[in-house]
Amino acid sequence: MIPRLDDSAQDVLRDLAPGVLCALMRRYRDFGGCEDAVQEALLAAAMKWPAQGMPDNPKGWLITVATRRLTDQIRADTARRLREHLVVSLIPAEDQIALAADAAGVDERDETLDLYFMCCHPALSQPSQIALTLRVMGGLTTGQIARAFLVPERTMAQRLTRAKQTIESAGRTFPDVTAQDRAIRLPSVLKVLYLIFSEGNTASDGDGLSRVDLSTEAIRVARLLCGLLPDHAEVGGLLALMLLTDARRSARTGVNGELIPLDEQARSRWNQERIAEGKQVLGRALVQGTGGPYQVQAAIAALHAEAPSIEATDWPQILALYDALRVDDNPMAQLSRAIALAMVNGPAAGLAALDDLARDSRLATHHRLQASRAHLLERAGHHAQAIDAYRCAAQRTTNASERNYLLLRAARLSDSLSRTELTTVSGRNAN
Repeated sequence: MIPRLDDSAQDVLRDLAPGVLCALMRRYRDFGGCEDAVQEALLAAAMKWPAQGMPDNPKGWLITVATRRLTDQIRADTARRLREHLVVSLIPAEDQIALAADAAGVDERDETLDLYFMCCHPALSQPSQIALTLRVMGGLTTGQIARAFLVPERTMAQRLTRAKQTIESAGRTFPDVTAQDRAIRLPSVLKVLYLIFSEGNTASDGDGLSRVDLSTEAIRVARLLCGLLPDHAEVGGLLALMLLTDARRSARTGVNGELIPLDEQARSRWNQERIAEGKQVLGRALVQGTGGPYQVQAAIAALHAEAPSIEATDWPQILALYDALRVDDNPMAQLSRAIALAMVNGPAAGLAALDDLARDSRLATHHRLQASRAHLLERAGHHAQAIDAYRCAAQRTTNASERNYLLLRAARLSDSLSRTELTTVSGRNAN
């Protein structure tokens, strides 16, 4: 019987794969070749680690194996094209040593931003640039990327395949990025970072509510981008949005990892240093620009951060900001606007807005539409309908933490409704 990797080793491989791909991409810039080499390295690990044990430096092991595979492939390709040339002349030994140094943590110039801009390949449409960069740099699965785009997983798989084929046709390689290239590709890079952070803040699948590794990395890269483009208002707006949102992270879950909604969070647990930094970055961005979408969303996050309670939140101002945001192309923002509308004009107004959003095919079957509906139905006192909506949302989400919260909410409401009905019957019998 062939030994198999245990769950923890599989998690290690899953977590390390994007970093290994990035390490190879830094030097070889051949997406197809690097991706194939990484897949072969992962397969080699799956076959050897169960018998030999996990190496002390698993990332370095994977990079070494992937580099050898890539070297072999380049040697074969080179032999076919130019048999008189040796692949050794194309890939010096120093490069392999440098790759191993990357894995061991040796300091060198951070080329992460270069890779983000490179992955937004000019041969691709902007949606395909974003999707491919999420796959390469964010390490998101096809399913996670599909949920970020609100499209079926099969559709996204086809899009990623076409993107890779397009790069193959364009010559496979990622050329150096000029200042003009950065200006053209910046919107795609910003969207990628926004989506990576969003996936980290609230994971679309898995057991935990969030993935701190993703949100932390998105913030780190956004800081690098601010250093590269300190006068770009939307770059600052995005960083501010991330900081102000991430400031609430520790209050969003309980001791057992259970989800705690905004209105029940202990605001004393919010990270005040992050809030202060986020507001400072936002203030600088607002002076530099005219209120782009990331700046507006950061301003909304700042209003939440400043409010001492859910009731004391400046909901009219938040609603005005959502209206200024022009949320037509942002379904998740439309849901948030519906909640703000309900907080200003009452649950009925919010529910009417949700009815309109249900006509959007991107949202019609999304769990957050049903979760928002359940929340507003509960606020309106329609508990039986709210229970059904909570249960429906729980069936649709692929995140276990969200599912548990929604089912618990439905159970509490059901229990409360049963007690109310029992009290009513008892009162009638007494009469």
